[in-house]
Amino acid sequence: MTHALPFDNSYARLPERFYARQSAEKVAEPRLIAVNERLAERLGLDAGLLTRPEWLQVFAGNAVPEGAEPLAQAYAGHQFGGWVPQLGDGRALLLGEVVAPDGARFDIQLKGSGPTPFSRRGDGRAATGPVIREYVVSEAMAALGVPTTRALAAVATGQPVWREMPEPGAVLTRVAASHIRVGTFQYFAARSDVEALGLLTEHVIARHYPGADGPLGLLDGVVAAQARLIARWMSLGFIHGVMNTDNMAVSGETIDYGPCAYMDGYDPKKVFSSIDQHGRYAYGNQPQVALWNLAQFASCLIPLMGEEAAAIEEATASINRFADIYQAEWLRLFGQKIGIEAAGEADAGLIHGLLNVMAAQGADFTRTFRGLADDRAQDEFADRAPFEDWAKGWQARLARESGAEARMRDANPAVIPRNHRVEEAIQAARKGDYAPFQRLNRILASPCDLAADDADYARAPLEDEVVRRTFCGT
Repeated sequence: MTHALPFDNSYARLPERFYARQSAEKVAEPRLIAVNERLAERLGLDAGLLTRPEWLQVFAGNAVPEGAEPLAQAYAGHQFGGWVPQLGDGRALLLGEVVAPDGARFDIQLKGSGPTPFSRRGDGRAATGPVIREYVVSEAMAALGVPTTRALAAVATGQPVWREMPEPGAVLTRVAASHIRVGTFQYFAARSDVEALGLLTEHVIARHYPGADGPLGLLDGVVAAQARLIARWMSLGFIHGVMNTDNMAVSGETIDYGPCAYMDGYDPKKVFSSIDQHGRYAYGNQPQVALWNLAQFASCLIPLMGEEAAAIEEATASINRFADIYQAEWLRLFGQKIGIEAAGEADAGLIHGLLNVMAAQGADFTRTFRGLADDRAQDEFADRAPFEDWAKGWQARLARESGAEARMRDANPAVIPRNHRVEEAIQAARKGDYAPFQRLNRILASPCDLAADDADYARAPLEDEVVRRTFCGT
């Protein structure tokens, strides 16, 4: 068949209490919005073939590719700190696992493909806005070198979905190393299903951490992966917005781009989610939230780790290593952002000093760091004096470095998916105009190299363009 893929569906071979087998709900008038050629190449697929009518039907959920075994995964989770014993894929279907030419495995998932047994009275559909947002931001993250789920295709369904008002519907084809979450482990731990926890642990080790020695080795691997991931988010001014345990992938990838956003003006307390009333998932809280989530993950593994008291002690020691791993990665990344090749603890004060000056005046996060390389950072401050005082110590430190300017250009993007540009693309897409979406994707594919014709995409938003809240949901 023309839509055959090299599937090997290891998750579907787990016991059926791990998922619900399910078909997508068909749509009448699908229309292709985009196919990701770069990602298709990574998967060993011909992007030209993916634009053919038969693949449009696959991406819309109207056809099942040969070898796929569609299913909705079961999981639970803490949402804004509140326990929900059953969540699961309420609007997504895992088609299966594609084996790339180099042997790497990738989940292929349809998001917005209709209701499942986990939908909890929802329609299982996605509106165009969230699909556009996830496509744009996840691909921007990939271009910036951040571990992330990715977008292979987006399709307009030709059918409305009902939220506060009717909106055009869409389906996203999402690719990930896997879609297994902390909440997947919590689902079985809450049911005291030790057998399932053991099978899930073995599956994740084989797929993501083949060198791990049992449950404790898995915990060590996930702790390290998450510490490095969150440090990377922080270095880019990224706010996930909804760091529930069901939105933390054990693979160490960024997953579930709901009310996500990149900061414009720097503020450690910045929140974009329209439902995060107390700032639980604010920018500056993300490391602590990740640690809390990892503690929930560790508690799920305790029954697999032998004598309980010893297991708790070992798991606690593993969790406590998060801080050191995170700090080392944070220091490395922010050191490079200010031109230091191998920043040490003595440089932490210099980095915090700049962040404090930025916070005091709400200086643009991305433009300030990018401006360090071309002597324009001072332009981001209404009162330049505090920055210029900081810069004296910084310049003295750079005197001991070589290649600092090139290092800063590589570490600091010129362009990010700014909220007003994403909203511009969303509003146009709702009217059937995908040109702003396509241009934005093209520009974000090379975030450190901005053509002169695209320079306007690097500017901060004007006052009437500022986006202060993003919607949490689809």
